[in-house]
Amino acid sequence: MKITALKTYLVPPRWLFLKIETDEGLVGWGEPVLEGHAETLAAKISEMEDFLIGANPLNIEDIWQSLYRNGCYRGGPVLMSAISGVDMALWDIKGRHHNAPIHALMGGAVRQKIRSYCWIGGDRPTGLIDGAKNLIAQGYNAAKFNICSELKIVDSYKKIDTIVQQMSDLRSAVGKDFDLAFDFHGRVHAPMAKVLLHELEHLRPLFVEDAVVSTQIDTMADLARSTSIPLAIGERLHSRYDFKQVFEKRAASIVNPDVAHVGGISEMVRIGHWAEAYDIALAPHCPLGPIALAASLQIDALCHNAFIQEQSLGIHYNEGNDLNDYTLPDQGFNLVGGCLSIPTGPGLGIEINEAFVIEQSKIGHRWRAPVWRHDDGAIAEW
Repeated sequence: MKITALKTYLVPPRWLFLKIETDEGLVGWGEPVLEGHAETLAAKISEMEDFLIGANPLNIEDIWQSLYRNGCYRGGPVLMSAISGVDMALWDIKGRHHNAPIHALMGGAVRQKIRSYCWIGGDRPTGLIDGAKNLIAQGYNAAKFNICSELKIVDSYKKIDTIVQQMSDLRSAVGKDFDLAFDFHGRVHAPMAKVLLHELEHLRPLFVEDAVVSTQIDTMADLARSTSIPLAIGERLHSRYDFKQVFEKRAASIVNPDVAHVGGISEMVRIGHWAEAYDIALAPHCPLGPIALAASLQIDALCHNAFIQEQSLGIHYNEGNDLNDYTLPDQGFNLVGGCLSIPTGPGLGIEINEAFVIEQSKIGHRWRAPVWRHDDGAIAEW
């Protein structure tokens, strides 16, 4: 079997899909997107055609290593996101070739379902109580959200008090049985992160994500030692080599790599198993589309330390186009009691509605992250 074509589809709300075709008629789907840089990733996939056309798609590890090691430059968000999409598609093909889900080819499932959470609020923390109550009505028992807007490197206690009051009001509204994951989103710098973690500790969040930006591993390790709140890091780390410091410095209790950014299923399973050796939990990051979520669920099936799965059904970015819009009827995701079932169909376990993908690719998108500034005019972390 040989790869004959790589086709990319820029589709709303902010995704890039990849279809890999073969000379035996088997196809696989991947999601090689980097939010706000989808056109860049489409160009990168086009460059990879020179290496992939004619290759045997079943030789996944050899292809992965070839794409990673070719040339002088390794790692980083663009290369690894492109490899991610290719890797997903190749595993999809291999699963269909053997008529088995991906997890069956990698040792078999350790679970049949996984707890899931959704996002509430927007880029800024708005409507959190209504959003949480809406999720409770749908059967969820956990949510994640931004806890703040712009924060300067050293900011006022007035802002801290406002954040703590809003989080306290939310906790009072949903009670103790609904878990809250606080996302600092890397927009909190070290001086304020230490203060906020202390002030929020009594609210018992499920975890705090990106307490500082992911480049500050030493700071994360210091913060981890100063709080009882589990800290999570990983969405902006792009290979096992990036996670090496996290493990060795005990910078987090939870890692949340994103299968669309970290090198695909192959690399993420390696990271998940490695984390287990440090007794670190796995909570795959996935605010993206249906292909990335299906790939994440295959990883959840394989990694014993996976405990919760993010997904973007109904997220504020998805207005007009949601995950199941891109799958065939009854071939998408099954959510029961706040848990997602592990897909058992061949490959990724879902069926993409290719006609709808092609139609939506004619619309495309030009999604960009917003530009935020502090009141003094300086650029702010989004």
